[in-house]
Amino acid sequence: MNDGTEDEAGTNVRGGDAPAVIRFEASMDAPEHRRLADLPERVVDGDPRHTSQTRHADGALQTGTWTSTPGRWRAFDGRDEFCTLLEGRVALIADSGERQEFGPGDSFLIPNGFEGEWEVMETATKHFVILHRPDA
Repeated sequence: MNDGTEDEAGTNVRGGDAPAVIRFEASMDAPEHRRLADLPERVVDGDPRHTSQTRHADGALQTGTWTSTPGRWRAFDGRDEFCTLLEGRVALIADSGERQEFGPGDSFLIPNGFEGEWEVMETATKHFVILHRPDA
């Protein structure tokens, strides 16, 4: 819904103390680059390199865009993560052996407590929303 109160970047600026809608392209941090090999206890195969751009971070909630080169690593825990894959191919492999593959346009939720691995088969880019749960 557009009530006509947007700034030049298209961000809703309703005024007062009401939160504003945050457009991804208008609120990008500088890209953060990480070589996952710097966390050797996580990497299972390959030399995945990640680029992340945080779009919004407020306490436990974080949103952004992430790109990874091929590789395989232990999934991170202490979070719920919703993803929409924009390009590439990935798989999530549960410790039980169940494998789920995703491609462009697929959306999925990795619930806190998931135990398994990420595999990027083709360089992949996703939008993500993470709810950090450090005490869960």
